[in-house]
Amino acid sequence: MNLAARVSADTAQPALAARSPARSLEQRRLQFYLAQVVADVVLLLGAFLLAGLVYRGEAFTLSTFLPAQLLLPLYLTIALYNRTYSIESLRNWKSGLLGAVTALVIAATLLSFFAFLVKINMVFSRVGFVLGAAFTVVLFAAARAAFDRLARRIFGASPLNVLVIDAGGPAVELPHSIHISAGEHALVPALDDPHALDRLARFVTNMDQVIVSCPVDERIAWAMALKGAGVHGEVLSDYMNEIGALGVVRRDEIGLATLLVATGPLGVRDRMLKRGLDIALSLVALLVIAPILLLAALAIKLEDGGPVVFRQRRIGRRNQLFSIFKLRTMTVAGSDADGNRSTEKGDARITRIGNFLRRTSIDELPQLFNVLKGDMSLVGPRPHAIGSLAGDKLFWEVDQRYWHRHSLRPGLTGLAQIRGLRGATDQESDLSSRLQADLEYLAGWSILRDIRILFATVGVLVHERAF
Repeated sequence: MNLAARVSADTAQPALAARSPARSLEQRRLQFYLAQVVADVVLLLGAFLLAGLVYRGEAFTLSTFLPAQLLLPLYLTIALYNRTYSIESLRNWKSGLLGAVTALVIAATLLSFFAFLVKINMVFSRVGFVLGAAFTVVLFAAARAAFDRLARRIFGASPLNVLVIDAGGPAVELPHSIHISAGEHALVPALDDPHALDRLARFVTNMDQVIVSCPVDERIAWAMALKGAGVHGEVLSDYMNEIGALGVVRRDEIGLATLLVATGPLGVRDRMLKRGLDIALSLVALLVIAPILLLAALAIKLEDGGPVVFRQRRIGRRNQLFSIFKLRTMTVAGSDADGNRSTEKGDARITRIGNFLRRTSIDELPQLFNVLKGDMSLVGPRPHAIGSLAGDKLFWEVDQRYWHRHSLRPGLTGLAQIRGLRGATDQESDLSSRLQADLEYLAGWSILRDIRILFATVGVLVHERAF
């Protein structure tokens, strides 16, 4: 297929009928977890009210209800940390109950120790506290059993979104999963074609697991494509060393083994934490920098009368394409929507105001709207244009690990940027250094590291290679 035909095919919306149910199933899971959290809050408080009624003859007593109010935030914090609300709890209610009881015991122990230190334990009724904790366990057990029956009605036999892609390999009949044909939906692991990877990304979005059955000579390509898709990816294969598999997954229900080749880098809790930080800081930042954006927009308009905002297609999370927002720093005629030509020092296409905006990184500020949209994060690997070159090669031609960096949302800043790795990629080594920093960031992600990178970014806003 020629490039024009490929672009035309890939810009059309995929007709995967299972995509909406997949998103719906994930939303139902989140709603189910929220319902469990709310139920636990009500039951814990109710249990201590009941304890007060049984022991003191009055539900609202300081000695029995105050401990419940102090116990609740401790319990929720520990329960969220030990994955009390997780897919495993949906598949096995006893596992969820064990997590809840463990969190309750730890929280009660911590509260008792804290009360002793600050000498408020005399206010607590020991009998009421023990009764309240005991009633809580009983109510939690009853609630988990009821939630288990409800989960079976809502999710059926499995709460997971599992996608099986038949790409010409052994036949796979995996129960409770979505099966599609790669040929019918034009899915190919073309590592030299961003549009093909963009199409694949649209199909695997919201999937918990993706299993590919393909011929031996295509397994490596599928493995490489899945590594950057940000999903739990498996390829039917026997060649672990060849494709760098992370482990073997036994599928007893089909009598076959698969190799785990990719995992989503962050769990639900970490994704929520990172996304919450993105939204909160972006909103504050936009309020603070609004006057700067208005002045910059006015300066751009006064210089040549052209559009203020420049949009360019970039490669984002799961290798999916999106439009990035920047303040226009080049002449209208010189603007490069595909990024086929890297910016050079003294580039004649850059306007006078554009040169200042680039040197101060002000041109990047509209990407805060990309962060709010969910296309980007504040911190992550910087997104690149499709036509970006390192020397005379496209980025993915230099190192196919390039696609792995897209398992997280691209960032407004990142580890590579605070190390001074920015500007033109005149040589292949310029890309290799950045790629290594990006992969290091993915492997060692933490919310504290994101915060440190944000603080460090202040020191590199003005940079000699920002041209």
